[in-house]
Amino acid sequence: MTTDNSLKLITTVEQLHYYLVQAMKIEHATIPPYLTALYSLKPGTNLEAFHIIRAVAVEEMLHLTLVANVFNAVGGNMKSTLTAPDFIPQYPAYLPTGSKDFSVDLRKFSPEAVETFLNIERAKEVPENQPLVVSRTLQETLLSVLGYDPSYSFYSIGLFYAEIIRGLYALHQDMGDALFCGDPQRQITPEYYYNGGGDIIPVTDLRSAIRALKVIQEQGEGSRTGAIYDAERELGHYYRFQQLQLEQYYIVNKDEPEQSDHPDHPTGGHFDVDWEAVYPLKTNATLSDYPEGSELYIAAQGFQTAYSDFLAEIEDSFDGHPEKLIPAVGGMFRLKEQANNLIRNPIPGMNGINAAPIF
Repeated sequence: MTTDNSLKLITTVEQLHYYLVQAMKIEHATIPPYLTALYSLKPGTNLEAFHIIRAVAVEEMLHLTLVANVFNAVGGNMKSTLTAPDFIPQYPAYLPTGSKDFSVDLRKFSPEAVETFLNIERAKEVPENQPLVVSRTLQETLLSVLGYDPSYSFYSIGLFYAEIIRGLYALHQDMGDALFCGDPQRQITPEYYYNGGGDIIPVTDLRSAIRALKVIQEQGEGSRTGAIYDAERELGHYYRFQQLQLEQYYIVNKDEPEQSDHPDHPTGGHFDVDWEAVYPLKTNATLSDYPEGSELYIAAQGFQTAYSDFLAEIEDSFDGHPEKLIPAVGGMFRLKEQANNLIRNPIPGMNGINAAPIF
């Protein structure tokens, strides 16, 4: 693969490491919104939404793990990444892609939440000979300071990964296999991964790194050819969420994938979404929403601590202890028991508004 070097933002290993840390932030930033919507569903209702959102949340954990594998493979230092003070966004938040045309809230399952999910998973194709960001006027100074330069904006998560892929090709062209200097023992391999959607890919060279990042791209938005499915012929996240908006299933023909439904035109069975069968959670709740010292305050604080512990366990598994990953990811869903102590209880003084978990 060859492209104009002037189009690449990633020209050093340090910049590559920075981008991969941002990628882990992006993958994680989607998990609290998905879990909040999932928690808000009343038991026994909206089973279609329950299964769709839960499956996507599991695959976001796969994406986080795949990025960690790439990061470790190119010599990244995993310590204090997922446990960094700024790793969990303050919601409402913009995704670390730099795009500012929508923000992400922690809110109950609702049409607004689904619309946000579609924005998160949206796609856009850009030719190889075109830049992937809106502006590249400060190319030489990008990543030289903490945080994203506001003049850069990737329209989609897929384009953000396309930038990383371009950088990997360019650095490999200069460095060869020396780019992949990480300890193979730090890779998460299939026996250590939670049984969810998609396959874990150990990263040891350019080919496996590109494969891992392509999985993330395609699971989110479908294949790059405008199809609704990924390389495994599974429905992309964008189209899974769109089913909730359209109240109709897409059909993927796994034997003859080209005969699958086309984007925006599902032909599968219809189902009903009950937007009212949802706990009325406080949007973007904070500890200050709960009376200090109250049962709700203590429960919210307990959930926040448990979630931080969950991220610390994930980081530890990525940092040379892969055997800890399966129980850690399982713990993500056990957090619902603690969330139940909040979501079923009204907040005093807020008419008709229930408590929500704090991440």
